[in-house]
Amino acid sequence: MLIIPKQPGRDYIIDEVILKAIEAPRAEVSKYAPKMTTMKIDPDKIREVIGKGGAVIQKIVADTGAKIDIEDDGTIRIAAINSEQADAAKACIDAIVFEPVVGAVYTGTVTGIKEFGCFVEYAPGKEGMVHISKIAPRRIEKVEDVLKLGDVVKVKYIGLDKKGRMDFSIKDALEG
Repeated sequence: MLIIPKQPGRDYIIDEVILKAIEAPRAEVSKYAPKMTTMKIDPDKIREVIGKGGAVIQKIVADTGAKIDIEDDGTIRIAAINSEQADAAKACIDAIVFEPVVGAVYTGTVTGIKEFGCFVEYAPGKEGMVHISKIAPRRIEKVEDVLKLGDVVKVKYIGLDKKGRMDFSIKDALEG
């Protein structure tokens, strides 16, 4: 059995100094305190986050000022001077590893128009195609009759097409 002797000096400091200064820990750390964030990604996506020759991760570090460490199991540690830098670095990584969910509706921007459909950027740096038959509830002759570059549209992720490409629908997003 461990017996801790009375320590009046320690008790005085805790009771009279510390507890009177702050009764309970703060819900959030000061915005001026350094931030450490940990996140987990699919280990298969590590290559995308690092990029060729480390170019992608170096750009994130240069743009945000955060320090990023990646482990082989997909654990990513982000250290930054403030929460804005840590949040910016995390958002960049989240955008790189983002995978759409079948049936989910996203807001995207029309980035390309072809005679067979259009391309929509549904997440930063991620594009998918909307076939001309899935643009409007009625039959259209030309994509340009309904859409133009830069239009912001709602798209529903349908899944992968026969060739393994991401397939979206504006028509189904409007119905849902």
